[in-house]
Amino acid sequence: MSNLAEQVAKLHAPLDKTLFRVLSLVLGFYHVAMVMWDPELYSESIGGFNAVISPMLIWAICSSMIFGLSFKPRNWYWQVLFSPYFSLSILIYLTVLRLI
Repeated sequence: MSNLAEQVAKLHAPLDKTLFRVLSLVLGFYHVAMVMWDPELYSESIGGFNAVISPMLIWAICSSMIFGLSFKPRNWYWQVLFSPYFSLSILIYLTVLRLI
């Protein structure tokens, strides 16, 4: 691994715990289930699907699955793109919107 990849891996080290991986998987599966079960109700509860929410939801779900299944990208740019910091914050935000 390159030096930059090692630095990004160190940045992700605090979240590299089983609890966060399980949380990531549970949130990802929850949002997939809600979209598949009743997309219209889910859309209404989060404020509608639009050009910002939809791609961020898809990206956050994919990223949460990558992180939750302990897949570690080699290159730094993939590590940043699939960062658990971004995916967990998006999924937690959508969960709060959905449940409130």
